[in-house]
Amino acid sequence: MKEINIKHISNLHSDALRGLDFYKQEIGILKKRLEEIAADNTGHEVAESIEHFQNQFLIQGNNIDELKHRINENIKAIENQVKNSAGFLEQNSADENAGLYDQYLAEEKIINDIRQEFNRFASKWM
Repeated sequence: MKEINIKHISNLHSDALRGLDFYKQEIGILKKRLEEIAADNTGHEVAESIEHFQNQFLIQGNNIDELKHRINENIKAIENQVKNSAGFLEQNSADENAGLYDQYLAEEKIINDIRQEFNRFASKWM
């Protein structure tokens, strides 16, 4: 049986939750910048892009909330498993944890891509 270091899992959880909190705040900042652009520019070309970014910010905010919820559920499940099994963690729980961290990394990439796209748009219209 493969041993899994619970501190490693705990660190991954902490890193992901801190990162998701950061990106949630960043989306809020980008939304405010988008509102400024929308107030100053009313053309059709700008309106389409504004709607695109509003949708992306909403979707990614929801994705962040959902992923945070799933990570917190995983934390509770792991805690219960470790308490009830003399400190042992089942492999499927560790695999689920790794999958959640992979999802965090994917979300991080998506948000970074959206931020870069938005910054190019904002530099054109601010």
